[in-house]
Amino acid sequence: MQMVIQRLLWAVPVMWLILTLTFFLLRLAPGGPFDVERSLSPEIEAQIAAQYRLDLPLHDQYLTYLSGVLQGDLGPSFQYPDFTVNQLLSSGLPVSLKLGLWALLLALVCGVALGVVAAVNHKKWPDGASMLLAVVGLSVPNYVIGPLLILWLAVTWQWLPAGGWQGGEWLHMILPVVTLALPFIAYIARLMRTSLLEVWQQPYIQVAFAKGLTTRQVLWRHALKPAMLPVVSYLGPAAAALMTGSVVVEQLYGLPGLGRYFVQGALNRDYTLVMAVVLWVGLLTVLFNLIVDLLFGWLNPAIQQDQAS
Repeated sequence: MQMVIQRLLWAVPVMWLILTLTFFLLRLAPGGPFDVERSLSPEIEAQIAAQYRLDLPLHDQYLTYLSGVLQGDLGPSFQYPDFTVNQLLSSGLPVSLKLGLWALLLALVCGVALGVVAAVNHKKWPDGASMLLAVVGLSVPNYVIGPLLILWLAVTWQWLPAGGWQGGEWLHMILPVVTLALPFIAYIARLMRTSLLEVWQQPYIQVAFAKGLTTRQVLWRHALKPAMLPVVSYLGPAAAALMTGSVVVEQLYGLPGLGRYFVQGALNRDYTLVMAVVLWVGLLTVLFNLIVDLLFGWLNPAIQQDQAS
């Protein structure tokens, strides 16, 4: 409990630093949210600037925005005048969270399974086949895998829909989830294989085999938990990346997620929308790293004692 409280207290200055750096870096970027090709009269530009408080000195804009964030108000969207940033996030975040959660589960299950198969069958054909799949998953980007899956499974064989969200129906989620999860499956498989091969050489594993335990018994009783440590450490940033939206996958399948809003906001200099997305990415990263630390303590109690001390 002490470790959890410490991490939560550390999260406050970390989030403030992320918010502050993002605010001033966005203001330093060339261009503005209302720079359009056709010129506006000075009176209209002044009215727009006053409406969004862009006429205030920069430090006043920062303090006003920071005050709003502390009250849960992320401000108006500069490019979607009929919506606030809170409304845009409330529509896009559930889509990205649901998509990312299923992709994370798929990556974890398939990645660990492939890594275990490769390590247990070291230097045999299952090892080579698993690592070949992992190399393909890491080498081929998802903007190539996605169209190929659409061509084969949606257009040629018509087994699955080619895109759309339809309220998150599972048939519409299969292709985006698989496309999003493939590189993470490959990375987790390689991590799991390397870690399990190291654990496999430990003396207590050899003692377990000498006592007559089968490979399956040694794996479940003695090898799997310590071999999972590198995979668990990778899950924190991976979960944050998966659940905050994938630009390519959301654009490819026409999904109304957070990644699409982030790109549109960055291209249109929608300051408040970009900062809100960055804020959510930071919060989820802190949260998942905390969960990873708790999992570390469960997998290896010695680490938990070090963290507590």
